[in-house]
Amino acid sequence: MQLPGREMRQRETPIANAADIVDAVLPALIPLMDRPFAVYGHSMGAIVAYELARRLQQEGHPAPECLIVSGRVAPQRPLTRAPINHLPHEEFIEGLRQLDGTPAAVLNDSELMSLIEPMLRADLAVHEDYKYQHEPRLQCDILAFGGLCDPEAGRDDVAAWRDATDGLFGLQMMPGGHFFIRSAQALFLRALSIELRKMMARSAVQERCAS
Repeated sequence: MQLPGREMRQRETPIANAADIVDAVLPALIPLMDRPFAVYGHSMGAIVAYELARRLQQEGHPAPECLIVSGRVAPQRPLTRAPINHLPHEEFIEGLRQLDGTPAAVLNDSELMSLIEPMLRADLAVHEDYKYQHEPRLQCDILAFGGLCDPEAGRDDVAAWRDATDGLFGLQMMPGGHFFIRSAQALFLRALSIELRKMMARSAVQERCAS
């Protein structure tokens, strides 16, 4: 999904709340749900994916075969660091530097930062200001990936996603930190592809049994 404030939608106002993002994307996604599908998100995106899966279940839409998340503590658990999205500019930039997810060349470019800072703040607000609401657990499977050296989401915090579903749960830990999906990209994509193939095979078997 390409959200407001990003790339071709850079001139649009970023959305800083997961529920509002789901409201915005759901009408476009529903027509695509006439076949087996999975929902995936990393870090902030994991919360958006989770809330999307919840909304689909609440409203009786087709459910994903699997919710796939990475680099994020389970929704019912608090974050492991203090929020930075509300900090003054200089402190916010330093906070981004500590997170090590934005290249130094970008952080040091004041003109570029003036363009992307609203988007970065909104993304972090979705992640940091999220408030978990108790609801029935998901019925779809959940597959969670974590980085072995991720200070944001350790093994126990990622493993706690198992409490978000009554379906099957799988956990895979990858070498690297919070952005292991970049540093260990080939390994991560291979593991993801294998799991998606398994998912499709299970779906095909279930379809044959139902018929």
